[in-house]
Amino acid sequence: MKELLEKLAQKRQEALLGGGVDRIEKEHKKGKLTARERVELLLDNNSFEELDMFKEHRSFDFGMEHQQVPGDGVITGYGTVNGRLVYLFAQDFTVFGGSLSETHAEKICKVMDLAMENGAPIIGLNDSGGARIQEGVNSLGGYADIFSEIRLPQGSYPRSVPSWAPCAGGAVYSPAITDFIMMVDNTSYMFVTGPNVVKTVTNEDVSSEELGGSMTHAKKSGVAHLTSYNDLDCIKKLRTLMSYLPQNHESKTPKLTYIPGDESRPKLDEIIPVSSQTPYDIKEVILEVCDTDSFFEIHEHYAENIVVGFARLAGRSIGIVANQPQDLAGVLDVNASKKAARFVRFCDCFNIPLLVFVDVPGFLPGTDQEWNAIITNGAKLLYAFSDATVPRVTVITRKAYGGAYDVMNSKHIKADLNFAWPCAEIAVMGAKGASEIIFKKEIAAADDPEAKLLEKEAEYQEKFANPYRAANRGFVDEVIAPSSTRRKLIRAFDMLENKKVSRPARKHGNIPL
Repeated sequence: MKELLEKLAQKRQEALLGGGVDRIEKEHKKGKLTARERVELLLDNNSFEELDMFKEHRSFDFGMEHQQVPGDGVITGYGTVNGRLVYLFAQDFTVFGGSLSETHAEKICKVMDLAMENGAPIIGLNDSGGARIQEGVNSLGGYADIFSEIRLPQGSYPRSVPSWAPCAGGAVYSPAITDFIMMVDNTSYMFVTGPNVVKTVTNEDVSSEELGGSMTHAKKSGVAHLTSYNDLDCIKKLRTLMSYLPQNHESKTPKLTYIPGDESRPKLDEIIPVSSQTPYDIKEVILEVCDTDSFFEIHEHYAENIVVGFARLAGRSIGIVANQPQDLAGVLDVNASKKAARFVRFCDCFNIPLLVFVDVPGFLPGTDQEWNAIITNGAKLLYAFSDATVPRVTVITRKAYGGAYDVMNSKHIKADLNFAWPCAEIAVMGAKGASEIIFKKEIAAADDPEAKLLEKEAEYQEKFANPYRAANRGFVDEVIAPSSTRRKLIRAFDMLENKKVSRPARKHGNIPL
């Protein structure tokens, strides 16, 4: 037995060293953590249980038969994050560049099967050079197997994929069908075709960073949900993200212990400017309403005219969608609609209640928007809210104009509760534009057209651009003082905690893609 235990210890040491000390040191010089360091930092202390540590590839071409390494470039297993079970795989760049082989894929699929069967989140720590060329179609088949495994339980349990290395070709579609993609500055790249191919085909000179770096995907494409300045920052953000999510679609969102106190927030009475044309930062409203330091923004740099993220309200995890008047006056455009729709769909998948702050003057006009399908993309957000069965509460802080009013979780698309602040303006359009249309002849015939326009504008403002007409029809449940918003929302979500919605029999909905 002693000899067997010594052999086991030797085998474990070989697996732990992976590609060897020299390769590990090279990765450290790049400022990167090794795969095992990432696993240890991500999971709670001493909670990791590794699977398939000794599994090796079965390739015998191009000299691969002489390069057997235990684990075959990926670490798989399970452990806990904040005391809750998670499954994970971590690709090891020190072993064959983290390239994916047939057995590498088998290990990943095995741990994803376990996650599905046991209803726990899966985390993929990507650090791979792509498919292992020496294995040909076997490695490509491995990627397809992973795609299938990721897609099958979609909406059953949360899936997050931080990326630390270049990810190209078909490999990018593995993280693309997960729930959250995280990228690290200066080390993560994602593209279907790399800079050299782009140069050959389109004659464009572009660097890897410009083509598919972290900020490119955070700001321009929206592919990356979160970015980090180094590996450690990425792991901290991942642990924070997991704290807001349930284990699976049958679980409720985590609720922290909360001791009720004075829930009034007088600062909210002063946030909205006197002039409806003056911008303000909706994040100030969010921070005042939610629990201290609990707001965790998603897609921060993409479509900044709308804000989405997780927060806590009296200890309860909630999802927030809010128009941002500070950027493009908070209008809905193609990117904002896609960003918000995706977030709403995720929250609905995993029983995360939705809080919506509305200050929207409408949809962004222009040929660019129309030609890029604002109709279809705006409909995505409308569909997402209409289809959601989680508790949904709306607060109209200022403008709610036109079709955008309907789309932003209005009472008409089955929001549970809709509150409005006294300064809310709920109308087809702004008072000035409406007056110019309704009273066009009267203004033109006046001795002083400008004075007449101001008169009619004030008349329209008094009659329509306020929350009371909507409240009179029951489209707003209550007009509330801004300072009482937090207290009202806490009670609203408590009341809606056991909400249940029966859906009509169907295979699945057909969202306007």
